[in-house]
Amino acid sequence: MTGTVGEYGLPEEPGVVWLDPADERLGWDGICGFERSGGSVLPLRMPGERIATTLSDNFARLAAIPAGARFAMRTDATELLLDLDAETGTAPLDVLADGVLVDRRHPGPGRERLAVALPGAPTDVEVWLPHLSRTRLAAVGLRGPRLPEPVPRTGPRWIAYGSSLTHAMFPHGPSESWTALLARRHGWRLRNLGFAGEAYLDPLVARVVRDTPAELITLEIGTNAYIRSVFTARSWGPAVCGFVETVRDGHPDTPIAVIAALPSVEREHAVNAAGLTLAGIRELTGAAVRVLQRLGDRRLHLVDGRQVLPVARADRLYADGLHPTPQGEHLLAGLIEPFLLPLLVPPLDG
Repeated sequence: MTGTVGEYGLPEEPGVVWLDPADERLGWDGICGFERSGGSVLPLRMPGERIATTLSDNFARLAAIPAGARFAMRTDATELLLDLDAETGTAPLDVLADGVLVDRRHPGPGRERLAVALPGAPTDVEVWLPHLSRTRLAAVGLRGPRLPEPVPRTGPRWIAYGSSLTHAMFPHGPSESWTALLARRHGWRLRNLGFAGEAYLDPLVARVVRDTPAELITLEIGTNAYIRSVFTARSWGPAVCGFVETVRDGHPDTPIAVIAALPSVEREHAVNAAGLTLAGIRELTGAAVRVLQRLGDRRLHLVDGRQVLPVARADRLYADGLHPTPQGEHLLAGLIEPFLLPLLVPPLDG
């Protein structure tokens, strides 16, 4: 980077307004804050101070990856400049203008500046960061603009917890995972708490969800517990109950949908090291939800993964027997949508 240094300690360049990445005019969503170091910021979807309680280096690594993190502003700039530092990853960065994809890049590895052409007329510009690699931002630049304004975010807040199926492995880009597609379609404010291979009902995650405002919460659970043989038939149900009850402590009236293990043909009836099948994990999940419903939780809902996606159709959706193809992400969004939309209708006694 060359030139003199101006406001925010960023480089001065004729015709370019530079913004600190944490500037409120950028209208961030899907995050809880920033980690600032070395002249750049890392958007965080989990607060960092308690992550050590998971005792998992892999969880800590995933928590630093900004899945679902995006910022939006209204601007008439002709060019967007992103000064960033990204790890090597398979996921791109998406730039949308008035909801339409206008640029998709694979940044990194290392420090670089991306330049993206914009319409030059007042436009809502949204940037989705790569969802599979840690990406730090040093500066956001706009060429030839009036001062940008944040895009108002007034839709319902949606926390989506889960495994790699929620995190998303193979979408075309971060704005085309099934969670992102639903959020964009309906104006929901997505907070993606999907952790690939790490959805083990950690108490830390339950407390974070408990303490985060939301109008809809989804818990896509069971797949990681089965694959890693983490829980037995005795321990899984109580763990589900404990996680949900912790979340409920902070959300007495918020609809919570437990999405019980989307199907996987090769795993449905294969017994794991803990003596469970994927079908068995799903049944135990349903039993736990029904216990809490009988105890009075009227806003807790069970979504059986086989109702969303019949077992016979699963392999047509997946790239590898477990994760959706890029087109499968679009199909999955449409399949889950009818189960989630009604949950945002206030109850008659509300």
